[in-house]
Amino acid sequence: MPGVLPTKRALLVGALFVCLAGNALADCGTPGVGRIWHVQKVFDGDTVLLDSGVHLRLIGLDAPEVAHREQAAQPYAEAAKSALQHLLAGQGWRLRLRYGREHHDRYGRTLAHAYLPDGTNLSAALLRRGLATALAVPPNVSEAACYQRAENMARQHDEGLWSLPRYRPVASTALPKNARGFHIVRGRVAHVGFSRRAVWLDLEGHVAVRIDRRDLGYFRGIDLRGLRGRVITVRGWVHGDHGGTRVSVRYPLALDLKAGAAAD
Repeated sequence: MPGVLPTKRALLVGALFVCLAGNALADCGTPGVGRIWHVQKVFDGDTVLLDSGVHLRLIGLDAPEVAHREQAAQPYAEAAKSALQHLLAGQGWRLRLRYGREHHDRYGRTLAHAYLPDGTNLSAALLRRGLATALAVPPNVSEAACYQRAENMARQHDEGLWSLPRYRPVASTALPKNARGFHIVRGRVAHVGFSRRAVWLDLEGHVAVRIDRRDLGYFRGIDLRGLRGRVITVRGWVHGDHGGTRVSVRYPLALDLKAGAAAD
C-alpha cells in the first residue's frame, strides 16, 4: 500500500469526505474506458506518483503546500493530502485519466483529470470539501466551470480553506503592498490600459490585473474597456510589481463582474 496512512483524526476527515463525495462529484467529465493506473505515492492534495513512475498533477485545482524543508505546511495541506489518500485507498489506489490538451506543466509533470473507478472526479471532490482552490489554466479548461461550481459549494458552507479569513475577499485599497500568494481582491476599476503584450485593469489602490493578449480569446464577449468604473472581484496569485501588486488572470472564471455597477 503506497505511503504511510495518516493519523486517526485525518482518517475521520477522509472517511467523512468519501461519504460526501458520491455521485454528485462524478459529473465533471468522464474518463472514458482507458487504462487503469495505480497510485504509488501521494505527495500532496494535487500531485501523485503513478506506478509507471509518472508524476501526475491533477487539473483544475491548487491544493495547499505541504511542509518543505524549512517551509511550514500551509493550512489544510495535510487534510487535503489525507483526503486524497483515503479516496484512493477506498478504491484500491486505482484511477483513470483524461489528459489535458497541454500534457505537461513546466515542471514536467503529466496533466490530467483523474477519476476513481466509480467515476468520482478527484479534483471536484477535493474542491467540494474546501481542501483546494479552483484553478483554470488554458488550454486545459474543459471542466473549469464544473470545478468552479464544486468550489462554490464549499465557499457557500465555509468548508475548509473558506472558513479562514485569509481566503475572504479583501478590498484593493486595503491589500498590503507586500501581500503575496493567493488572494481574492475586490475593487473599482480606475483605469483600463492596453500594452503590446497585455490588457491592464488598474484597481483603486495599487492592484493591477494583467490579462495576456495571448489569452484574450477566452475573454471574447467581455467588454474589457467597459469595466472602467465598475467594481469587480479578481482571484489569483498576487506578485510585487513596480511598488504595487499584480494579479495575472488567464481565464474569465478568475473575474467576478457582478460585484458592482458603473460609477456615476
